[in-house]
Amino acid sequence: MKHLLFLLLWIPLWANAQQKTGDYVCPPCGPCDSIVYHKPGVCPHCGMTLVLRDTTKASAQELKSICFYLYDGTEVLDFAGPLEVFSYAGFKIFTVGKTKAPVTVQGILKVIPDYSIQDAPPADIFAIFGGDDGVAAGDPEVISWIKSRDAVTKRYFSVCTGAFVLANAGLLDSLTVTTFHKSINSLQRVVPSAKVLADVRYVDNGRVITTAGISAGIDGALHLVARLKGETEALRIARHMEYDKYIPEQGLVVKH
Repeated sequence: MKHLLFLLLWIPLWANAQQKTGDYVCPPCGPCDSIVYHKPGVCPHCGMTLVLRDTTKASAQELKSICFYLYDGTEVLDFAGPLEVFSYAGFKIFTVGKTKAPVTVQGILKVIPDYSIQDAPPADIFAIFGGDDGVAAGDPEVISWIKSRDAVTKRYFSVCTGAFVLANAGLLDSLTVTTFHKSINSLQRVVPSAKVLADVRYVDNGRVITTAGISAGIDGALHLVARLKGETEALRIARHMEYDKYIPEQGLVVKH
């Protein structure tokens, strides 16, 4: 009887010890992915919770790819905010310009696109941002390129007046959407069949997410992370970024 009692007490302790041995790494997030730790905890570089190295294989297979289309005059925070969110979520992000020439965003920062519209690989998510949106929205070649990728694009994500680019590609027809607060009426004129809302941080139609202006892109990105990886992950990223403005109730999820 004593031996049985000993076994009953010892087995859970042994199992717990086994779970805590092994090599731990960050989930896919950046340069610190290759650092190996020998006990569970938090990565001192990025703050992400460490996982057993074997489990990262499945995570890598589920890695979401996001195409950030940038053009001259793109608003910096429009794309930099979501970039921060998606990178901490471990998504694979690449930038595309009409050509591979440097893009000057907001007139102050030059970004060299990873690809041009001639050689960009497919992506799960297409993201477009505001600023001098007419540069992209009024370019038939760019609009045609976006349409040509529709069959392989699972989701669309626009920030601020980037919604006008999606509108010209025919992606907002009959949807409930939002955009920069000063452009609500203009977008309504461009897409008469859409319902364009003010005073909402983002609108999720399932395949298409549009956000209000500039900083609202962070909220929309966190919402998309919550959809794909869970609300706990979105809140963890918001805390890591010290972004305390994320309130899911300020967005609208359209029920279909």
